[in-house]
Amino acid sequence: MNFDLQIIVQNLPLLAKGAASTLVLVGTALIVGTALGVLACMGRMLERGLFFRICSAYIYVMRGIPEMLVMFWIYYCAPLVLDARLTPFSSAVTAMSLYAGAFLAEIFRAGINAVPSGQREAARALGVPEATVWLEIIVPQAFRVTIPAILGLVTLVVKVSGLASLLGVGELVYEATIISGQSYRYFELFTAVGVFYLMMIIPVSYLAQVYERRLSQRAQ
Repeated sequence: MNFDLQIIVQNLPLLAKGAASTLVLVGTALIVGTALGVLACMGRMLERGLFFRICSAYIYVMRGIPEMLVMFWIYYCAPLVLDARLTPFSSAVTAMSLYAGAFLAEIFRAGINAVPSGQREAARALGVPEATVWLEIIVPQAFRVTIPAILGLVTLVVKVSGLASLLGVGELVYEATIISGQSYRYFELFTAVGVFYLMMIIPVSYLAQVYERRLSQRAQ
């Protein structure tokens, strides 16, 4: 099969537009997902009560069902409950945010649990205010521990964003599908899509690897 690079060059502006939409979709989902993750983590740390049960159920459900099903349910089924239809972009962002939030909640909780309990107890014994204990002792250490896992989740969300094309969101996969359907040059265009995804994911993966090496060096 002849690989026609000119097809990619001709359609590069549309592919770049799709890649930009993918980044907006991923960025929005991560911001909202981080807020959800913090709330769900707080609920899980309570270990009892209604809020704990709600957060536990949310995390269990979101981590247990496919992201595509969540996206389809929000777009096609939520209007029956809310009596209002979300746009394809809003549906995709909502689904990806719920998905990211559930995983981030467990990442945050693992980071907090990794902080030695003796440090917290010592600070409290000295009369340090609880807010200061969290902001200056627990959170900074927990964040440093969770950075590799957070970066790993970012790469996962980037990959999941391609499912938004099934709802008609004009992201990278959607643009490539439309162009290839018109030109019948699927090989070139979806190869280009793969390159675009690698350009987004490889830097994040590299940062995670570098940070993990630094953590292991400090531990030695």
